[in-house]
Amino acid sequence: MASRGRRSSPNRLRSAVVPEYTVKALDESTWPAFAALVERNNGIFGGCWCMGFHEDRKGTVPPKRERKLARVRAGTAHAALVFDGDDCLGWCQFGSPDEVPRIKNRAAYEKGLTALPDWRIACNFVGKGHRRQGVATTALAGALDLIADLGGGRVEGYPEDAGSVPAGFLFHGALSTYEGLGFVRDRKIGKHRWVVAKVVEPNSSRRSDAQGTFADAGATCSARA
Repeated sequence: MASRGRRSSPNRLRSAVVPEYTVKALDESTWPAFAALVERNNGIFGGCWCMGFHEDRKGTVPPKRERKLARVRAGTAHAALVFDGDDCLGWCQFGSPDEVPRIKNRAAYEKGLTALPDWRIACNFVGKGHRRQGVATTALAGALDLIADLGGGRVEGYPEDAGSVPAGFLFHGALSTYEGLGFVRDRKIGKHRWVVAKVVEPNSSRRSDAQGTFADAGATCSARA
């Protein structure tokens, strides 16, 4: 899917005043800005390159940077990137359970599992110097918008209470961020970690556009028949 810039929606954010951010999908066109942010932050957690939640084989060849780029090119790595001008400040990774199977507290999660969600929120990362400025909330809201464009469905997240866990270890994001965007607690799977869920409706305007395209194509085929 081509990346499309979107201004953040102030009514979605908890702060009364927030910077003007733009949200774009991770793809080949936004990869350089994403990679620059990762490199400014030591590869993320010592070289993760946002690969930790993918089912990724261990080893160093090829490097994780190259494996992540290969996924982006193949369309098997999704994320909403938050921009201030040309600079990427953070992201919210999401994907189907097959794309991001390696969530935290996975064993406890699977014990109480009745049905897999359509989508998962995985890594929610904000670069140094930009935390507590609405970036994480904008990223999560942007991920939900992109999920709506992709057909919507049931979305799960696995956040922790920010008051109980240091900010640098909130890999899945803060519980309050999710609840502020309409997620509801489902069950607890760790000392501070919750499964939260939200149903995202499909983006009707995108669906109408697609239906219009198919109708036009059908009319063209009929005319040529």
